[in-house]
Amino acid sequence: IPYPFGTIDGCFREPPFRVYCEDDHAVYLQDHKKLKVLQFELAQGEVLIQKRIATSCGVNLTGKAVGIPWVVHDGGLADDYPYLTISTKNQFAVVGCGITAIIVGQGENQPDYTVGCRSFCDDVDSNIVEDNSTQCNGNTGCCQASIPGNLKAFQPSFLKISGVNYSGVPCVYAFVVEQNWFKFKTSYAKSMELYSKYRNKGTGVPLVLDLVVGNETCDEAKRNALSYACKATNSSCIDRPSRSGYLCNCSQGYEGNPYLHGGCQDINECDYPWLYPCKGLSIGIGVGSATGFICIVLIAMFLTRRIKHRRKIKLRQKFFILNRGQLLKQLVSQRADIAERMIITLDELEKATNNFDKARELGGGGHGTVYKGILSDLHVVAIKISNIVVQKEIDDFINEVAILSQINHKNVVKLIGCCLETEVPLLVYEFISNGTLYHHLHGEGPRSLSWSNRLRIAAEIANALSYLHSSVTIPIIHRDIKSSNILLDDNLTSKVSDFGASRYIPIEKTALTTAVQGTVGYLDPMYFYTGRLNDKSDVYSFGVMLVELLT
Repeated sequence: IPYPFGTIDGCFREPPFRVYCEDDHAVYLQDHKKLKVLQFELAQGEVLIQKRIATSCGVNLTGKAVGIPWVVHDGGLADDYPYLTISTKNQFAVVGCGITAIIVGQGENQPDYTVGCRSFCDDVDSNIVEDNSTQCNGNTGCCQASIPGNLKAFQPSFLKISGVNYSGVPCVYAFVVEQNWFKFKTSYAKSMELYSKYRNKGTGVPLVLDLVVGNETCDEAKRNALSYACKATNSSCIDRPSRSGYLCNCSQGYEGNPYLHGGCQDINECDYPWLYPCKGLSIGIGVGSATGFICIVLIAMFLTRRIKHRRKIKLRQKFFILNRGQLLKQLVSQRADIAERMIITLDELEKATNNFDKARELGGGGHGTVYKGILSDLHVVAIKISNIVVQKEIDDFINEVAILSQINHKNVVKLIGCCLETEVPLLVYEFISNGTLYHHLHGEGPRSLSWSNRLRIAAEIANALSYLHSSVTIPIIHRDIKSSNILLDDNLTSKVSDFGASRYIPIEKTALTTAVQGTVGYLDPMYFYTGRLNDKSDVYSFGVMLVELLT
């Protein structure tokens, strides 16, 4: 058990790092034996835990009324520990027939969030897939959904689907699990196999949690040497992106525990030839040849910089290809003016944000973190880093970028461009300076809006939604209309923003079946129950916001 964790007073840094050893020789984060630790990863700032899955079986399943969700507590994660569920390393999975499962999540410094998906067994009963197929596409007895970033606590619930009945379904299951770990089999959907594997005492599925120390930035923490956590001499402090707190790591060339005095020890690089190539070149240097030594040092520094630079360029080219950069070029190639400005380099955005300085951070939400930046042409912009990356959705993402780039409406935040040279594509929007409608309605201080302004803002948002639904080439459903996603400029003109959850609907269709996603309280009940998304879903959310605006 590495420090800052410990089992008794004086051996752990602070109460959240206290762990418990039980008779089964396992380590738990909580004393009621629900969060079993599988591995501590101090360098990555992660803790791998084991969590029992949520299940509903027998009478509890068949006796439920349609449209009324029921909660299964064991599958959830409480908010009494400072750990966040890492969205890019975990996913939400549902197994069963004719069931909708959701998680209602509580994020850090953000509203509650709902994510879910619907699982049918049509392909299983029709013998479209083999008995031991591993496909998880929503029709094989399994579905999956991405989870929002900075998820501090979550609770699974089940919802029975009207008019759908399958024989021989003993249980349904829902759980958040480490990505790529869960290997689905169609036999799971109509058996108790999952129950016996991952539901009984002492069992469960792995889940990756994010670890931080304190709730300060590195600069703030260093001001108090007594409480500063990075105690080792050869250690460094690392700010955690999109959340409060920091991590400690040993400096390059050292290894050990950075949270302890003397914890980072020098390593022999030649013991790690795959990281530090020390062999293959023998150079004889005279002991007294100081000039020769200096020359070699300078040459080594030059070569190291050259290699790092080439690696960085290759990595950026790789991400550009993975993020379908060529596809975006093709989609915007018909408009040369759009193509020229749409694709922005990472170097440009790093300069614009001072290497994504924490001081430039404007805030975060369920879909990502936003930074303020100034481009080389002196345009002030908002740069959004998404929390979630799912490779299969990259094509859809690029298509949406191409569509949004052609939107020109005074009440919709203008998309200026995107950067595809990072693992998660970055979006660049116009900067709106006067905060959100939510802060004007609920924030402290003299920010109250007059009745005339409220009515005008309501009309402007309705105008923007009508434009997105009816006037663009392909209709766009925003899917997360709420007061915190409406920005106001200096003249209190409203701008619809945050298209991270948006979906476009092909012209030949009137609705789209998707994983349920949105904000609790604003979410359309029909979309919640059926998974069918259409323009009425945005209208319902607008209605909720209208009540909020006028009361």
